[in-house]
Amino acid sequence: MEDGLFPRDQAEVAPGAVHVPDWLDLDAQRELLAACREWARPPAGLRTVRTPGGGTMSVRQVCLGWHWAVVPRCPNCGKSVRENPQCPGWHWYPYGYARTVVDGDGAPVKPFPPRLDALARAAVARAYRRPAGPEAYDIALVNFYDADARMGLHRDSDEKSDAPVVSLSLGDTGVFRFGNTEGRGRPWTDVELRSGDLMVFGGPTRLAYHGVTRIIPGTAPTGLGLAGRLNITLRVSGL
Repeated sequence: MEDGLFPRDQAEVAPGAVHVPDWLDLDAQRELLAACREWARPPAGLRTVRTPGGGTMSVRQVCLGWHWAVVPRCPNCGKSVRENPQCPGWHWYPYGYARTVVDGDGAPVKPFPPRLDALARAAVARAYRRPAGPEAYDIALVNFYDADARMGLHRDSDEKSDAPVVSLSLGDTGVFRFGNTEGRGRPWTDVELRSGDLMVFGGPTRLAYHGVTRIIPGTAPTGLGLAGRLNITLRVSGL
């Protein structure tokens, strides 16, 4: 009832971080959901993400374009990431990008669809009211949250590009915590990301800590056909 009486407006959560409610209509959500289900099929399909300490995340993920995972050795030079930080290739610790599913079935990562680049650029233009930059979006991380899944506060810092991050939500509402660039403590702002919502963050908050504190079951649109939450994060690798 309140949603109909009080439409949700676009809001700047922090400098450079913009929430656009209801950006994707139901037809666009259904189309994106159907694509996510195809991407989730093996090979290089939906997997449980490992953590550096040997545990697992509660979300499950499929990657497009580049595969994001714990990468103890550089795919470019074969050395430990800590041993050779000057390597011109893929050097981060403990996470990084690879062209194969190094923590799963070893298959080549699925290609990044050009339509997702177009979608990301449209999202940036909508949030910032100006065209996106010249770099093409080339990474998609598709995360599935069941009712008990969470995502701890983290930064998207494994890319060489500082282009804005684009986040799209499908299904059940997730409580998205957007923090600061200094650490995981306060200040932060909690935002309910509902199905069809867009979140873009870049500029001074490109490296802000953020996460998902909880999922609100049963809040997905009736006509979508999804129990749980899908988040599609689009990035520019700069690789």
